[in-house]
Amino acid sequence: MNIKESAFEVKKGSLTIRGKEYRPCGEKLPIAIICHGFLATYKTTKHYAKQFARWGWAAYCFDFIGGGIGCSSDGRLKDMSVLTESEDLRAVIDYVKELSYTDENKITLMGCSQGGFVSAMVAAQLQEPPERLILLYPALCIPDDARKGEMMFFKFDPENIPNEISFGPLKLGGDYAAAVMEMDPFEQIKGYKGPVLILHGGRDKIVNISYAKKAKEAYGGNCSLNILPKAGHGFKKNEDKVAFSAIKEFLAKKHIT
Repeated sequence: MNIKESAFEVKKGSLTIRGKEYRPCGEKLPIAIICHGFLATYKTTKHYAKQFARWGWAAYCFDFIGGGIGCSSDGRLKDMSVLTESEDLRAVIDYVKELSYTDENKITLMGCSQGGFVSAMVAAQLQEPPERLILLYPALCIPDDARKGEMMFFKFDPENIPNEISFGPLKLGGDYAAAVMEMDPFEQIKGYKGPVLILHGGRDKIVNISYAKKAKEAYGGNCSLNILPKAGHGFKKNEDKVAFSAIKEFLAKKHIT
């Protein structure tokens, strides 16, 4: 199948979100939007977008504003939080729905780690929710980590959040922690009633598998949890093969919601 790759841009106020589109020829293509994780870029998710395109989807991956090291979108890391990333994702959704060759009624959101948390929140908040939701090792631990004062390698006093949270040259804003300090992630996501697939590594040392199990409980019977026993946080090539197989099967199922 001939896959067309092109760059796209979305304006959010005075800032620009930049990403890549992968799609085959055709009209009324189903849409897949894939979100990267903390400090990453779209390059960590483009292989997923390419696979969706080979399956016949119009697929989009992008850099969150201020989202990561080497980010192509505008903005500063110190202004980023899961709330700003939720706004970014909404802007991308609005953009792709208006394209002449996409089917706005067939949207799948997919996110990795922090991008999974963001995708899950947005799916629950949209008045017109996505048709399906795919979460790879979603970082639903972020609020708990903030309350502990240990968010990855960034450490701080949770009782006195500074304006900047530093690790070497990397600087997060205090809002990164403050935005989630009182948040219950499972309350945030459970409003989504469509079909959900969660893929999580059994050896994930960043997001404990217990968070994925609790998410499955929050979503109820319309959620499938696939545990890759030997996988950590982020899948290797052989683990991606397992993930692709599970995703393809999930997309093929007819769900009653």
